[in-house]
Amino acid sequence: MILGISNQRAALLLSRWVKHGWLHRVRRGLYIPIPLQSSSIEVIPEEPWLIAHKLFSPCYIGGWTAAHYWGFTEQLFNAICVITTKKVHQREQELHGVTFKVKTTLPKRLFGTKSLWIGKEKIAVADPTKTMIDGLNDPSVLGGIRMVADVLFAYVNSEKFNSDRLFEYAEKMNNSTIYKRLGFLADLLNAPALSDTCKQRLKSGYSQLDPSIEGDRLETKWNLWVPKSFNIKDQE
Repeated sequence: MILGISNQRAALLLSRWVKHGWLHRVRRGLYIPIPLQSSSIEVIPEEPWLIAHKLFSPCYIGGWTAAHYWGFTEQLFNAICVITTKKVHQREQELHGVTFKVKTTLPKRLFGTKSLWIGKEKIAVADPTKTMIDGLNDPSVLGGIRMVADVLFAYVNSEKFNSDRLFEYAEKMNNSTIYKRLGFLADLLNAPALSDTCKQRLKSGYSQLDPSIEGDRLETKWNLWVPKSFNIKDQE
């Protein structure tokens, strides 16, 4: 029973509300209210985040989607990046023309988020520093290591930059490769303070600069395998 009525009656009401344009059916059992002022039933800008919250919670909006939200990139991606602790069989899902790319993380890494309200729903988005740390932990969530470098440059040159928080988050992630990638990129971006701190926390063992591209040149200072093709554009 739902709200004191039978399941059959509830299904009938939901179907009627969808036909009237008051609800938007995402998939079986999941409906999104359509604002009264809306003149169409097409997906509104905020709706994909709300859908992600409903489908994948506990989760947060992260990666390239968060980077764009915080103004670290003007590049638009076709998919919404969602980071969740749920076990998801399909890493890429499309619903009503919106693509969601889902990354599973450990519960202990579900931190560093800001709350946004969409209607009466509270949605979590990675804060600026967590957006950066997630990219250093897994470059794929920002679209690759070159994008990580671009976002890092934007982050350290913004009012949102917080060095203490950056290293606090890095410590909580418990992945020493973060310091290797951050130190390497900090050298390229002429950020010696970041580089020095990373050097102090460097551990033995070799890592890939970007796991999606096998490195063929060993950067011994940072114990990183770097692709020969890797370069970053001059930052202004």
